[in-house]
Parts: sequence; structure tokens; C-alpha cells
Amino acid sequence: MIDNRQYAPATQRNRNAILEVLLRVLPQKGTVLEIASGTGEHSVFFAPHLQPRQWIPSDPNPIAIASITDWQKHQPSDNFAAPIQLDVTTTDWQQRLVNQDIQAIVNINMIHIAPWKACLGLISGAKKLLSAQGILYLYGPFKQKGKHTSESNAEFDANLRYENPEWGVRDIEEVIAIAADQNLILKEIKPMPANNLSVIFQAMAP
Repeated sequence: MIDNRQYAPATQRNRNAILEVLLRVLPQKGTVLEIASGTGEHSVFFAPHLQPRQWIPSDPNPIAIASITDWQKHQPSDNFAAPIQLDVTTTDWQQRLVNQDIQAIVNINMIHIAPWKACLGLISGAKKLLSAQGILYLYGPFKQKGKHTSESNAEFDANLRYENPEWGVRDIEEVIAIAADQNLILKEIKPMPANNLSVIFQAMAP
């Protein structure tokens, strides 16, 4: 039997630190939508720890969907929904989820390994999906005041841009400004291991 599970070494290193933040900042109930779930390792680890919240993983890549599905088979949890194929660069990607009780959106290590329009689409869709007080959680490396926070992040950024000119470590101030335009207000920036940040936004009433 084919096992489609994929593995990302960084997941093992950062999952406990991320979970600690999620337990503190996520609403106590409702559904959490993960955008760009990748291998599914974060999803399968977080879901049982975050009950009674429901967890919906998603990814635009069919290979990732297959990996998430097989991780679910190996480590099932009652609150872990089947993955859905979502691409936040498409128009109105959030439409299929408007009837869900989405109280939080989690996005880990995506916006630097994707075109800028993925960040714009994520944030605009979050505005439409989240009710007032809902949470948007971002995790990854960011520049602050136009500068990298470490030499390793600068090297990582250069490698990303070499691989794809549309990729790269983003300016946190620009992300905050885009979010504010969508009525998502910065709640907290928390330093994380390996020169990453947890960036937490809260949806405000229109």
C-alpha cells in the first residue's frame, strides 16, 4: 500500500513552540482553517491538542492533499476534517467556506515561499471569513523596518529570490498595513525559534 506521507524537518523543531502560542491566542471554540498545510504534519499534531475546536487543513497542491490524507489515516482525531484544495491566489477562494464557523485562520511558512498575491489573497479572504474577534495567525521569517533580523534570514531570502523572483522574506510593516486595510488589527508579534515570528491579527467589527 502506497504511503503518501511527506516529511518536513522544520515541523519537528517548531511545532511545540507554535502550539504554545495557538493555545493562548485562538478562540476557545469554533473552526480553525489552516491555509497551506503542506505535508500535514502540523495539522495532525495540532488538531488533538486544540479540541474542542475543529481543524480544517488545506493546500493548493494535490501532492500535499494526499500527504495530509495519509497523515490523518495514521493519526486520526475526531476534530480533524478532511483536507480541502484551496488556492488563496484565486478570486473568492473563501466562498466555499462561508457557511463554516471559521473563528481562526492559521498560516505557517507560506507567504515567503509564494508570490506576494498569495499574502494579499490570504488577508482579503480572512477579512471575509472571520467574524469580529476572529484570529489570523501567521508564522515565519519577516524583515523588520526593511532589514533582516539575522544573517541566516538574509541568506534564506537571497536563496528564495534566486529560486523564484516572486518569493522572498516579507516586510512585517507592509503585511501589517495590508491587514489593517482589511480591518485586521495587529494584536501581537512574538519572537520564535530560528529567527521566526508569530504574528497575530484580530478581526474588528466593520
